[in-house]
Amino acid sequence: MGPVTAPTSADLWHHYGRTRHATDRTVPDTFRWAWGQDCGPGPDILGDLSGLHVADLGAGVARHAAHLAVHHRPARVVAVDASPAQYAMAADLYGHLTPRLQLVRSDVVEHLRAAPGTYDVLYSVFGAVDFTEPHRLLPVAASALRRGGRLVFSTLAHHLGGAPAQPDVEHADIPARTPDGEPATMRRWVLQEHVWAKLLDEAGFTRISGDLLPAGQGPRAADTLLLTAWRGPLP
Repeated sequence: MGPVTAPTSADLWHHYGRTRHATDRTVPDTFRWAWGQDCGPGPDILGDLSGLHVADLGAGVARHAAHLAVHHRPARVVAVDASPAQYAMAADLYGHLTPRLQLVRSDVVEHLRAAPGTYDVLYSVFGAVDFTEPHRLLPVAASALRRGGRLVFSTLAHHLGGAPAQPDVEHADIPARTPDGEPATMRRWVLQEHVWAKLLDEAGFTRISGDLLPAGQGPRAADTLLLTAWRGPLP
């Protein structure tokens, strides 16, 4: 019998990042939007964050958020993740950065729905945008932004096995493991750029733009799609 879809209560991110957590406790000097984290643009894509309210959607152990909190002078960075395991590792690594870095264990859609007009910048680095049904996520992301705020996210430009991205709003089931090691699957949205653009437009975003970041080296190299969208007119 092959992998089955796990109950929604199972933490399918329980095992992710544990090896690095045990060996690397630093605040990263930077991060990259590209899949391999070895090329392409860095956090400067987000612009000047001084004094702004920022949220990382699907932050994992919050390494990207910690970098922004330490190096880019925001008023606050909120690192949102639904995984109890990821939240616990983030608290262990970066809890000392409170209050500039706020760690939140929550479903991203629920968090954004409860925070209308709160954020200047939302971003996701292969995070919640990849793993949340876009018709649920993108409208509440737009409503959680202040007018003139923006959403920036990187996502796979094609499936890791080489298959092209989906031409419609369809998810793929990808392998995962439950906390006790049982095989399972989780949903991932790997969509063509024009599909993302249509979804963002329907959610109320404007000035939607995309860039293709070519793959670097390595056995699991993949091209990255980097998308930026704004809420309402620019300030």
